[in-house]
Amino acid sequence: MRIGISCYPTFGGSGIVATELAMALATEGDEVHVISYALPSRLSFINANLFYHEVVVPHYPLFEYPPYSLALATQIVEVARHQRLDLIHVHYAVPNAVSAVLAREILEPQPLKVVTTLHGTDITLVGNDPNYLETTRFGIVKSDAVTAVSHALRKATQDQLGIGNHIEVVPNFIDPRRYEKARSHPGALRWSREDEKVLVHISNFRPVKRVFDVVEIFHHVRRKMSARLLLVGDGPDRPKVEQHCRECGICDSITFIGNLPLVEEVLVGADLFLLPSETESFGLAALEALACEVPVIATEVGGLPEVVREGENGFLLPVGDIDGMAAAAIKLLEDDELRRQFGEAARSWAVERFDEASVVRQYRRIYRRVVED
Repeated sequence: MRIGISCYPTFGGSGIVATELAMALATEGDEVHVISYALPSRLSFINANLFYHEVVVPHYPLFEYPPYSLALATQIVEVARHQRLDLIHVHYAVPNAVSAVLAREILEPQPLKVVTTLHGTDITLVGNDPNYLETTRFGIVKSDAVTAVSHALRKATQDQLGIGNHIEVVPNFIDPRRYEKARSHPGALRWSREDEKVLVHISNFRPVKRVFDVVEIFHHVRRKMSARLLLVGDGPDRPKVEQHCRECGICDSITFIGNLPLVEEVLVGADLFLLPSETESFGLAALEALACEVPVIATEVGGLPEVVREGENGFLLPVGDIDGMAAAAIKLLEDDELRRQFGEAARSWAVERFDEASVVRQYRRIYRRVVED
């Protein structure tokens, strides 16, 4: 099958999952064409079946804001026409789904099926904005198939956009082999002393991630034991978080690592993962931690309860419950045997429920259905 994949090329969950899916499909023999405005951070040209097409947005004085959605639609048309694509799988509704639907109309009578995967903020944030609501709904309704990464996100889409039951749930996934290979890596131990417990947080440092809560939880832990916090990622809140760390007097125990394409190189060897987000449609970073046998302390919001199993591979607390999350963290960090049990259960659950091979099969079934329809 000849498949186009369009995504945002950033370190966020949608771009990561789309890139991993593209590489998995290409490895299995499909011809895959990735279409985006920049090379996705995790894209590796592992075989001759994988291609990248850059969306170039010319800057004209007439346009105060360059029309990326039109440039994307044009690039989809060009790739679909000359590479004879069977379908385009877009990740994120705005503008990717809308651009893909427009491209399909331009290409007629050449058929091009559109599969849209919803990842979260395209619905809960952008799609819920009155300025984008109708175009978001249009892109979803006009797609030939629509998936959401969690049951929570499907419900949010139905509630907020009034869209029916044709949305299928296909979760994000991990490649167990990659995380198994990472076990030989020193991981988190590179940044810590032997006597320190290591806590990790990975995010885009946006307000919704509540990174200040991460620091406060760690501050509680630090009063009880020798510990180090590794903060992976970058974003708008980082300067303020760094200042907050200085004000708390705990900078010597916190390491800001920045963006990393291979997060398992930090997660391996960690003792605990913190994700106190205000909302999470799935929580890919939490899943990656579980795959590395790292228990997770997270908030009971959105799709996180579908990833983290309360009392088995982590703990779920209400948003803003810093004391509760700190107590749960201290409980696990003080009990090596309990933490080991949680870690083993974490990896087993991640491999059993979110294995790349089984999720890719789900997407293949959807592809075949829409192409044959």
